[in-house]
Amino acid sequence: MTDSTGLGPEDRKIVTLARSTRARNGVPEGAAVRDETGRTYVAGTVDLVSLRLSALRTAVAMAVASGATSLEAAAVVTEAEGVSAEDLAAVRDLGGPGTPVLVAGADGTVRLTLPAG
Repeated sequence: MTDSTGLGPEDRKIVTLARSTRARNGVPEGAAVRDETGRTYVAGTVDLVSLRLSALRTAVAMAVASGATSLEAAAVVTEAEGVSAEDLAAVRDLGGPGTPVLVAGADGTVRLTLPAG
C-alpha cells in the first residue's frame, strides 16, 4: 500500500494487519478494527461446520469480548467488491454510523471507504 491513498498512519496500520492476517492464515478475508483507546483487534474469516463468521464480524466480536466500548475505524482486505450489510451493522453497533470501514484488495490498496451506517 502506498501513501497516495491519503490514509493516516493508524489507518494504514489496520489495513496492513488485515492484509497480513489474510495472507498468513490463507483465508478469504482479513480484518482489523481499532477501538476508542487505539487498541487493535485482528481476525480472519471463520469457516467451521458449526460457525461461520466474516473476518470483520470476528474482529468486532473480539473487540467487544475484550471490553471495547467504541470503534474508531475498521478495515477489511477482500477480493469482494464491498462488505455485507451484516458486517456494516456489526461495526455500526459498536462504533456508530460514522465509523469508517476501509475496503482493500489483496495488495492492500484501499478501494473504497464506507460509513458503517
